[in-house]
Amino acid sequence: MTATVAPAGPRPDQMAAVARRLRPLAIGIGLQNLLFWVPVEKIFMTEIGFDAAAIGVIAAVYAAVVPLLEVPFGVLADRWSRTGVLVLATLALAASSLVGGLSNSPAMYALCAVLLGVYFALSSGTADSIVYDTLVEETGTGDAYETWLGRLHAVEAASLVVSSVVGGLLAGFFSARFTYFATAPAVAVAIFAFVRCREPRLHRATERVTYRRQAATTLRALTSTRNLRRIVLLFALTAIATQVLFEFGPLWLVAASAPSSWYGPYWAALVSTVGIGAWLAARVDLGRPWVAAGLGSAAVLAGLSLVAVSSLPAVIAAQIVIALVAAMVGVRASFLLHDAVVANIRAGVSSGASTLGWISFVPLSLLFGWLTTHSGVHVAGWLLVLLLAALAGLLRTSLRREPAR
Repeated sequence: MTATVAPAGPRPDQMAAVARRLRPLAIGIGLQNLLFWVPVEKIFMTEIGFDAAAIGVIAAVYAAVVPLLEVPFGVLADRWSRTGVLVLATLALAASSLVGGLSNSPAMYALCAVLLGVYFALSSGTADSIVYDTLVEETGTGDAYETWLGRLHAVEAASLVVSSVVGGLLAGFFSARFTYFATAPAVAVAIFAFVRCREPRLHRATERVTYRRQAATTLRALTSTRNLRRIVLLFALTAIATQVLFEFGPLWLVAASAPSSWYGPYWAALVSTVGIGAWLAARVDLGRPWVAAGLGSAAVLAGLSLVAVSSLPAVIAAQIVIALVAAMVGVRASFLLHDAVVANIRAGVSSGASTLGWISFVPLSLLFGWLTTHSGVHVAGWLLVLLLAALAGLLRTSLRREPAR
């Protein structure tokens, strides 16, 4: 009688190799997220003539740019170079920050938003695909993806927290406009880290096909199976909820006439959920139905708090809960998405799933801004509640990993 031996996990030398290869990527991501203008953006926008409706229009502008470019850029990353695409993304982000600092009117700021949309389209799914394929190359499996992506998100969150605090100080000592000029050179340094990253070659191991054929294969893959369609929808809904919260969340503070000193700590707490949620996603079995149900219920209850409560501490706590749930679900959905497709279309499929979210966000952002202007942010908050309810309903059946066939 022969005993069955469970397959061993990755060896320490394999994990050390993964760490070495992903270190430049992590440094680049950290530098890329030194966005000093983010915590004071809404203050700056009001200074140059924006109201809530106009803020919604600007959100729709960059959200409209992303779906037009996201899949083509994702296919480009799969065909050309994922680190090269990250370099282009960094250049777009630095240019967006510079144009933002030069803006004196909403019309000028719209160009900043367009360049920001180009950045989002270029960066969508690219780093995630590098992480997954590096793990497969070094260890033979992507099972540790959530752990390593969690570490990458922890670096991202730490950078956002630092930039939130520093950005608030820079705005206080100088001006909100100055934070845009300070951001441009800071994020540009990330280019030197990205060019040192040795990207995986799995996506180049298959037969070379035309761009059109690969793009068609990528689009077909998005709807190839019922399970993948659920994952894509979950990925998109999570992205929309996150985008609504991060784009319009500060308006609850504006409505409550919060002192400017609240914005820095508030934003630092909100962006820290990116790292904390990713860390939790690697340690909590999100495939268990009761865990998924609990996360969905917590998000919906927090959303209801935003429309029913005006207390600033309660509002901030509710937003943190929603952001934390979205971060956890986002990491899990990303793993399931990468796990379900082959390497040569991985970045493209991830970009395609994200595109669905951006397309939906465009009309939602316009409606949210209009409702906030005419009825107040608490009424507009019902849109977020409905979105979270749809997400909660999908969680119970979409977070389980399908057995290999």
